[in-house]
Amino acid sequence: MTEPIVLVIEDEPSMRKFVADALTNRGHAVTAVATGEEAVDVLARMPQPDLVILDLGLPGIDGLAVLAQLRRDSTIPVLVLSARGSQSDKVRALDAGADDYLAKPFGLPELLARVKAQMRRASYAPTRTQSAIIGDVEIDLARRRVARAGVEVRLTPTEFAVLRELVLNAGRVLTHRELLQKVWGPEYAGESQYTRTFVQRLRVKLESDPSAPELIVTEPGLGYRLRDLDSRILGAARGRPTG
Repeated sequence: MTEPIVLVIEDEPSMRKFVADALTNRGHAVTAVATGEEAVDVLARMPQPDLVILDLGLPGIDGLAVLAQLRRDSTIPVLVLSARGSQSDKVRALDAGADDYLAKPFGLPELLARVKAQMRRASYAPTRTQSAIIGDVEIDLARRRVARAGVEVRLTPTEFAVLRELVLNAGRVLTHRELLQKVWGPEYAGESQYTRTFVQRLRVKLESDPSAPELIVTEPGLGYRLRDLDSRILGAARGRPTG
């Protein structure tokens, strides 16, 4: 099995070494850099990483600018590390395209759990063919492909995981808590900004008018409901990744 490739972008030397050593010791191929400029250069030269771990408080090109560039070019999962622990900072990073946000200081078990969850979402694929059509959106769950009006839409692994749960529960309301548990895990029960942010990201990519959504409907005070499918899901497998 090929070693998962992780790019660590962290300017503080001891934190950079701590993260890099922890992942290397667990079988990951790690490249660690200290600045946004180095990250941009490395990303242009190295094989696409399986995960980027990104500090926001970088000198020069800051972490949000690096994240913006990543999201223009790729759907690589991004785990943000930051000393900025406020909800507004977390929402800003998620809105910019991050898949998860871990505030400093943090322990090794928590870091490893977040990394493991990202890897699991990125590598998961159902074992039986499942496809669906909702309006002009076509979803192939087995091949992890989504198209709108015949044009392929690129989703990050976390965006796809959210969409998958909505598809498998089409026509019924999924509460914030249910979505959080199915996609991120029980420890995220209070992180409702994750569901709001990722649903909005899906709407931007899939809805004709994200400000007046017709595919993913908000049920006020409860959660979200995907419009009934135009065709039934093919295949009965409903296994899902956890994390």
